[in-house]
Amino acid sequence: MNPDDPLLKILACPLDKGPLHLLTLGDDEAPSAGAEPSTGEALYNPRLRRRYPIVDGIPQLLPSSGEQVTEDEHEELLKRMVP
Repeated sequence: MNPDDPLLKILACPLDKGPLHLLTLGDDEAPSAGAEPSTGEALYNPRLRRRYPIVDGIPQLLPSSGEQVTEDEHEELLKRMVP
């Protein structure tokens, strides 16, 4: 998914209906649990500290597909969020 994708402006967290932020993983980082290794992308809700995988270019936005992140992961993800 491209940071300029207009779809990012209308996607919302299924739990709090707030905006999501695109995360891209570097070559040395593993994708989130449930994400395909080839995608390396996720959408992140920093308010609820939930990460939603992007699989084959399709955001997985069911509440059950979100993954709660730890405090340490949250701090790291805030640094990697694409503006």
